[in-house]
Amino acid sequence: MKQYFHAFGMCQSMFCAIPSPWQGWDEEARDKMLLFLPLVGLELGFFWAMLSWAVRLLELPRLMGAMALCAYPYLSTGFLHLDGFMDVTDAVKSCRDLQRRREILKDSHVGSFAVIGCVLLILAQLTVAASLPQRGSGALLVLLPVVSRCCSALAVTALPAMSTSQYAAQAKPKSRLLWLAGLLLAALAAGFLTGLRTGLALIGCVTGYGLALRRGYRSLDGMNGDIAGYALTLGELCGLTVYAVMG
Repeated sequence: MKQYFHAFGMCQSMFCAIPSPWQGWDEEARDKMLLFLPLVGLELGFFWAMLSWAVRLLELPRLMGAMALCAYPYLSTGFLHLDGFMDVTDAVKSCRDLQRRREILKDSHVGSFAVIGCVLLILAQLTVAASLPQRGSGALLVLLPVVSRCCSALAVTALPAMSTSQYAAQAKPKSRLLWLAGLLLAALAAGFLTGLRTGLALIGCVTGYGLALRRGYRSLDGMNGDIAGYALTLGELCGLTVYAVMG
């Protein structure tokens, strides 16, 4: 039980920029971290919904409020997933051979494809945030990070990892897949219970995540954290887009 507690603290401090009292590291608990990624998503989603509520309470101009909602997912994760999005975009769009694509993925320099992709991503996120209804999106903002992180944890656990990935040597028992799949189904069910629009938006997130994952995984012939961040970023954008379009 102690290792699971440590795994949660490690997961929160690694994948979330919100200050945490946990400062330690237990190597034996490392392979259990992904079990708590959806819970970290719930924490992030709660504060995202609170930010949306504060924007309405303060009656901020539409574009200012949209900017706050657009920036939150990046700021609250320390730009971790955005970094993965940029790395994978650079590698995939290079259209080089597999070895060179993997080298580009690990290159610390920022390429033109990453910059262009990041600009388009933020413009899309800002536009969608500005298109969200003033009220009623709280449940979506709470559940969206949960669903996207369930997808990430499932993908990293189920798919073969690249040899250079930190997940390559970790144990991946099937019981964890069942746990994560159960959490995903529970989050989707909660979305539909709060409204058809929210439920369909969460399905849009899963679909967007799956398509982005397929693109990154097949192009790089293996799974790693960068691909998970790439797919998570695009999946959440797809979920928000479905919700805004259904308005």
